[in-house]
Amino acid sequence: MKRVNYLLAATLAMTALAAMAADSTKDTGWISDSMCGAKHSGAAPDKACVQKCIAGGLKPVFIDSKNTVWSIDNPDAVKSFYGDQVKVSMTANASAKSVHIGTIAAAK
Repeated sequence: MKRVNYLLAATLAMTALAAMAADSTKDTGWISDSMCGAKHSGAAPDKACVQKCIAGGLKPVFIDSKNTVWSIDNPDAVKSFYGDQVKVSMTANASAKSVHIGTIAAAK
């Protein structure tokens, strides 16, 4: 019986991962900080300001091409891109207003 439960749990986990991968999207936007958010989008943000805010304890956020602010559930993925315009593949959780960054690269 335990073996069946483990197999069922593994199957459900794999199904959830496959569903998340299927919902992955690509977008271009900015990595900003949680205080200024979209105030930094559109034009190049003040990279030093974003870096200082995040170093001071604020969280990095992703500003998408529609100027929507998303929290990032895996912030270590964007460490090298604070204040940069980036191209990402991501999985969004609309109800939590968060994204999981799959891949990231400088947009320019």
